[in-house]
Amino acid sequence: MFKTRLARIAPIVLLGCAMLSVPALAEEKSILVQSTTSTANSGLYDDILPIFTAKTGIKVHVVAVGTGQAIKNAQNGDGDVLLVHAKASEEKFVAEGWGVERFDVMYNDFIIVGPAADPAGIAGSKDAAAAMKTIADSKSLFASRGDNSGTHKKEVSLWKDAGVDTAASSGDWYRETGSGMGATLNTAVGMGAYAMTDRGTWISFKNKGDYRIVVEGDDKLFNQYGVILVNPARHPNVKQAEGQAFIDWITGDEGQAAIAAYMLDGQQLFFPNARR
Repeated sequence: MFKTRLARIAPIVLLGCAMLSVPALAEEKSILVQSTTSTANSGLYDDILPIFTAKTGIKVHVVAVGTGQAIKNAQNGDGDVLLVHAKASEEKFVAEGWGVERFDVMYNDFIIVGPAADPAGIAGSKDAAAAMKTIADSKSLFASRGDNSGTHKKEVSLWKDAGVDTAASSGDWYRETGSGMGATLNTAVGMGAYAMTDRGTWISFKNKGDYRIVVEGDDKLFNQYGVILVNPARHPNVKQAEGQAFIDWITGDEGQAAIAAYMLDGQQLFFPNARR
């Protein structure tokens, strides 16, 4: 008799447990951040996001792609927050109503790296556009991401300043990888080509070989990162409260301190500069 009653009760108990588990799962808070590859590949997110989650209970999922693709994804509503490094494109994103407001987060700089042999003879130059013109004039190999990322956008602007039409040399001395920064650096090292990269990715890059920084220090190589809440008026699925909590944290004292504290090999990769 007891066993019969237990057999009847057991499914009800299991159903009750299942029903209790649904709200528990629903209570898990998370956001999706569309981001550039440099912030992810450098290890920054692995270091700072657990601090944010521990404080707020909000888990952060990151999609790391080139800035151009990240912006497209955010326009499609595939994300709650956008964190990239192409200020003009970010401002356009907000002006067109895709984002709520843009905030500076941090900066570092772009650099040009090349082999120790330095076939174009540009090592030590502080003028990025002039150095790139010399690369073009000497037909020295140059590996470009060619992917509309923030790094690629900066590179294109420098070629323009240098008066160089890279389209005419595509596949010759100018090689477009269509890949992320790490893969492009690997390609450059493999073929003995110059490349432009953000400093954070370069510091964390493990396959340097005899490569070194050949051009740095030009004001035009400044690399600013910004953060934007995707507009919930355009995409009602945006987790506005959680996304804003992340923006408030990363631009606030604790997030800014976490960014400043992240180092590799004794070198600081990003420099916080949020102004609220």
